Parts: sequence; structure tokens; C-alpha cells
Amino acid sequence: MNPQELRDQWMAKGLTRAQLDADPFRQFEGWFGQVLDSGIPEPNAMSLTTVDARGQPWLRTVLLKHYDRQGFVFYTNYGSRKAQQIADNPKVALLFPWVGLGRQVKITGQAAKVPRLESLRYFTSRPRGSQIGAWTSAQSQVITSRSLLEAKFEEIKQRFADGEIPLPAFWGGYRVVPDTLEFWQARANRLHDRFLYRSTGGEGWHLERLAP
Repeated sequence: MNPQELRDQWMAKGLTRAQLDADPFRQFEGWFGQVLDSGIPEPNAMSLTTVDARGQPWLRTVLLKHYDRQGFVFYTNYGSRKAQQIADNPKVALLFPWVGLGRQVKITGQAAKVPRLESLRYFTSRPRGSQIGAWTSAQSQVITSRSLLEAKFEEIKQRFADGEIPLPAFWGGYRVVPDTLEFWQARANRLHDRFLYRSTGGEGWHLERLAP
């Protein structure tokens, strides 16, 4: 089934409380599986919002690399703008913008670095070029030309030409531990279905319907 057919089907069916799992992580797993099956590009792309010391929000797209009951994991340079802002204020927001399928998932929570061993396991699974790229880029820093970046890439490539590429000390993952998860289903006449899970501490979640 193509994405437009799925969108039309899901819009017609809507979303009710009875359809929702009591566990928001299982609910996410179900929706994410359906999105994967739809064949849309980059289904794991998610928008990440951080806030700087002046209260200015910043937004960018990152890729979800892993999720479980502990949260949602992405990887980055620990010297990047996003990492610096998370260090000052770990409260973040995520958005999975599956609007072409008539769905969104919105998440708020706190980000924290994953253990280094977890970062190492993921880093060693990356293509070699991506590993070299992690060493190459001083992410978010001003550079004068692309040629300098490409020269740095070749330098790193030669440095590690004869062996495995180690995990940089300045690179790794963050896990966003959610406080809220909202599931948004498009409906006709802009009367969309929205359900918000709110953490009550521990394993508990409170579920409520929101007006569109």
C-alpha cells in the first residue's frame, strides 16, 4: 500500500482511546513499525529542539538510532551547539513529522549522555566513512571553506589507514527520557485526534485527549 492510501485509511479510521496501548512505548513501537512498512524515506528522522542560555530555541533534524523503555537515542559531536545547549539545559523536545502519512509523535523530556560503551557499540557499526567524518568535523564551528574540511577528512583517513578507527572522546549518544508523548492523527475538517501520555513517575502514565 502506498503512503497516500495509508494516510487516507488512517484518517478515515481515526484514533480512539480504545485503540491506544496503555504503555506509550508500545504505542510508539506500533506506529513506528507501520511507518517503516510504508516505505517513506528517513522514517527515523526526528526534529530536536534545544534552548540556549538566552532562552532562544534551536531546531534541527537528527536520526533516531535506538529506542526502548529508557528513551530515544541519537548521536552527535559533544562539542556541537546542541550538546552545549543540552549541557546548560537538558530539557528538550522531539518531533517525528510523519505528516505525509497523517501522523505525528511529539515528545518532551530530558537528554543525558549514554554510557561510553553504548556509544562505542554504535560507532563501530557505522560505515568507515562516517567514522572518519566524526573525527573530521568540529561540528557547529565556523570554517572558511569546504576544501579545508575535505583536506581534514583525507588527513584522518590516512592516519587510520592501517587499522580500526577509535571512538572519538568528543562524540557519542544522548538518550531523551520522555516526560510526555503525544500521538497526533490527522482527521477530516481539521478535527484531528490527539492523545497525550504524561508520566506520573516510575512506570505510570496518565492518558488524556486534547482538542485539535
